[in-house]
Amino acid sequence: MRLDKFLADCGVGSRSELKKIIASGRVCVDGTVCRSPKTSVEETDTVLLDGQSIAYRKYVYLMMNKPGGVLSATRDKQKTVLDLLGEEWKHFDLFPVGRLDKDTVGLLLLTNHGELAHRLLSPTYKVPKVYEAVLDKEGEEKDVEAFLQGIDIGGGEVARPAKLSYDATDKTKAVVTIAEGKFHQVKRMFHAVGKEVVFLKRVCFGGLMLDEALEEGTYRELSEKEVHALFEKTNL
Repeated sequence: MRLDKFLADCGVGSRSELKKIIASGRVCVDGTVCRSPKTSVEETDTVLLDGQSIAYRKYVYLMMNKPGGVLSATRDKQKTVLDLLGEEWKHFDLFPVGRLDKDTVGLLLLTNHGELAHRLLSPTYKVPKVYEAVLDKEGEEKDVEAFLQGIDIGGGEVARPAKLSYDATDKTKAVVTIAEGKFHQVKRMFHAVGKEVVFLKRVCFGGLMLDEALEEGTYRELSEKEVHALFEKTNL
């Protein structure tokens, strides 16, 4: 690939910025100073910028503990989850995998790997998503059965069967597992059984648990083991 694309994929800078960086002689490939952005390089080549090694990376995978009041979008007049990221991630063209409502908190994946995102969201792969909910009234046993059967959530849509359980000591607290992602789905499912959600948090996505060390609004890269697990879940 071209040297400027290699560096862009690594998040070093934009293509226009990289042309200037390369032309200034700050980049070496396998010990040779390269001043042309068209220089052909391989992923295995030793590339140095200002003497520092640049490891090739095409894809990035982040786990964020999304706070309330922030949109799961790439661009909007209101604050988005991308606005929470540091400058070092700006060149990777990251996007959220699916959406959490503005007032919903918890586990949100951010990546630039389109095929993985597609598979994680596709009903075909039945990737589970687990939510903790607080309701305006106590849950009932009949709700559990209704969720298992699949619920008409209005607008001509029927939610697929889902798993619901209530806390043994406080039945306003619930845990829901779904394998699809319709608009406001969890809230609409509870509304269909006469309850309203007053708090909602996603705690698991595709077997990946929310890192309890992450405060709301913070994030970290996924480990290789975590990424591999998502690949296995989606047969990628």
